[in-house]
Amino acid sequence: MPSRSALPLLLLAALAAAFVLSYSALSAASVNRAPEPLTTVAAELAAPPPPAPKPKPGPRWRWRSVRVRDAVPLRERPNGPVLTRVGARTDFGSTRVMSVAVQRGRWLGVVSTELPNGKLAWVHEKNAGLRLRRAAYSLHADLSSRRLELRKGGRLIRRFSVAIGRPGSETPTGRFAVTDKLRGGRYGPYYGCCILALNAHQPKLPAGWQGGNRIAIHGTNSPGTIGSPASAGCLRAADSDLEVLMRRVPLGTPVFIQS
Repeated sequence: MPSRSALPLLLLAALAAAFVLSYSALSAASVNRAPEPLTTVAAELAAPPPPAPKPKPGPRWRWRSVRVRDAVPLRERPNGPVLTRVGARTDFGSTRVMSVAVQRGRWLGVVSTELPNGKLAWVHEKNAGLRLRRAAYSLHADLSSRRLELRKGGRLIRRFSVAIGRPGSETPTGRFAVTDKLRGGRYGPYYGCCILALNAHQPKLPAGWQGGNRIAIHGTNSPGTIGSPASAGCLRAADSDLEVLMRRVPLGTPVFIQS
């Protein structure tokens, strides 16, 4: 039988053994237990951020033009001989804006009233007398269907009927541009409300014609002729359609006329 002095030591040893057994059981339970799910805050931090909102598409700037601010030379080809010089105003007093049809290096091939149909003039983009512009609108005429379309960035905005040149004075085809926007009342009732003058020239003027050789898109005081080959080469449309073009089409807008 153990002595009285040995009892405290035996008691301490028993308590230590019990503590070791309890600690081992707890450790085994914690190892075998499934891990707890992440807290809500931790899950939010671990999740990928939501995608940023897509920006709204802006205007599709498909076309370019140059505004003439001072006299500039028009050349026959890039760095070629000077054909003529043009100033900041057209013959009708409008701001001169020339449509850019093609670019070669720093040289811009522009549509100009001073040159024949189908021929480009060349200007240098760094010329101090020029300011480059961008635009979205274009006009597309189909002579076979006698239709004119207004497009913005390639998207159809408006389509309407037009009169075209009569036999012997057919409307010329090619790429042109709007040079002036004028009120028709200043030039006679047969122009209707409005005139969009083009750089195009009519090589087949009717006999005895006194109205010049410039082609335009304009209104008419004979709306019954719209949709027929009745003009000396110009495109005639209803005044309501011309008012839309006057509001929306800037100077230098390219005009494509096809047969």
